[in-house]
Amino acid sequence: MAGSSPAARKSQQWSSPDRSRLSSIQGILGEPRNTAITHHDALIQAQAEHDRVREAAIRVYHDHELQEERKRLLEQQKWILEQQKLEEERIRAEERLRAEEERLRALKAKTVPKLPPEPPTPVAQMNGSATAQPQIQPTPTTANSGATSNLKQSPFGAQQPSLGNGLNGHANGTAQSSLPQPFGQPKAILQSQPLSSPSPFTQPAKAVVPPSNARPAAAPGTPLVSTEIDRYVEIHRNLKKLRSSLLQQSKMSPTLKKRMGDMRRELRKNMGQLVGEKGGNKKQIAAIQALLDESLNGSVPSELVDPSDYITDKREPVGGALHNEPHLPSLFLYLLNHFSKAVINQFINECGAQPKTADPIGVIVAMIFSKDVYLWRGKTLIDILMAKLRVVCPVLFGYRGSEKTENGRLRLGWKKTGAGWAPEQQHSDRMKGLGAGYAAIALRNFSNSKNTNPWPPSKYWASMAQIVNTPPAEISNTQCIVLRAMIESSEEKFIQFYGNAAIAALRKALVEFPEKAVDKTPGVSGLQVLAQILKRDIGLEL
Repeated sequence: MAGSSPAARKSQQWSSPDRSRLSSIQGILGEPRNTAITHHDALIQAQAEHDRVREAAIRVYHDHELQEERKRLLEQQKWILEQQKLEEERIRAEERLRAEEERLRALKAKTVPKLPPEPPTPVAQMNGSATAQPQIQPTPTTANSGATSNLKQSPFGAQQPSLGNGLNGHANGTAQSSLPQPFGQPKAILQSQPLSSPSPFTQPAKAVVPPSNARPAAAPGTPLVSTEIDRYVEIHRNLKKLRSSLLQQSKMSPTLKKRMGDMRRELRKNMGQLVGEKGGNKKQIAAIQALLDESLNGSVPSELVDPSDYITDKREPVGGALHNEPHLPSLFLYLLNHFSKAVINQFINECGAQPKTADPIGVIVAMIFSKDVYLWRGKTLIDILMAKLRVVCPVLFGYRGSEKTENGRLRLGWKKTGAGWAPEQQHSDRMKGLGAGYAAIALRNFSNSKNTNPWPPSKYWASMAQIVNTPPAEISNTQCIVLRAMIESSEEKFIQFYGNAAIAALRKALVEFPEKAVDKTPGVSGLQVLAQILKRDIGLEL
């Protein structure tokens, strides 16, 4: 540096080192660095540094955890708010829907008062005419709700159809205004009380009106059974003989033996695969029809038998029938028998807990037994199925008995095994399934079908009448269980077929019948509960 003296430059260049640093270096590099004290001090310093680093790491870890927890709580709070918002929107939507339903019910409840009947004309008075029958005004109905739209108004009174033993008055052309008696056959009801607005369920008379030779209601205390029902027992015995005959034939024909077993298993498998969706059983129905066709066309040879052994009526050849011959292949009737057995098993195993599952089974029963190619001399062979149903559920055919006696239980269809009678709950489930299945078969609409209904709704009416006409002291828990199963989930179809007459019948079955029962069993209470359920769910005021 200019102007600096040599002494100053020398002083800066050779300045003395820091004494403290020098002493520490000497302490490490000097002679005493390998002593125990020196090593102890170094370990203490290293431990202190380790603790400092560890505490810093722990502090950073805790800070990170706190941030993550804060973030999770914020996300959870946000999710809760979103769910709360969705629930509020759902509640508002349900409130709007409830308001619309209340408004719709209020509109349905409104009725326009009918005009009073016109006074008789002077000509009628002069002629002394007393045969003119007053026109009974029907309850207004719609295509969607059938006869249930105005059910909150009492269906009984001056416009009440007469049921049961009071049918003679209608047959003679006189008006009936008394309260309904225990109901029997509904033919005269439909003649005197036409339904209102046309409905596809009420058009075909053949699907609603029972045969003209319908039996009158039996006297109180007498089971409503006939020789036709006893004939079902004979048919059931003949079906057992048919099965034994096929077993004997199979021993002589290995081809028949192998194919017969395969057919039986295939049929049972397809019946177990039925579903409730509309159009979801096309594959199963086609497979079952293919098996029946194969047994009928002779591709699997079997002996010919007389179908008269498996029906209740006497038949003669009719024009246009596909099968007028006096015999049919025994394998075909054998498969119809196993088809009927599979139907009964499905009703018992699946429909007791869920009555709605009986509907697809009822559809396929109606299809098979009404198909032209499976008729004999123009009529159905559904008596094969009914014979099996008669054995497992005699209540549907007018039989009754005491559940406290051996003979009574047999008459009610209570299953008996080697270990004794089936448990009560098992018996109840069986009867529920069979009652629901019977309704699924009988309440089928054939108005748009070219085929004839094999088991029309009049059969349903007759079965219900046979149960409801039971004297109070003979009413059994089994009857009540079957009756409820017949009605539950089928009441709207019943009303669509019979209109106001069905409402009167439901009142008999669900109100008056349980009220007159001497023993207040669980089945009796179940009928009364069903009446309350119908009032709550569809507004049916009984």
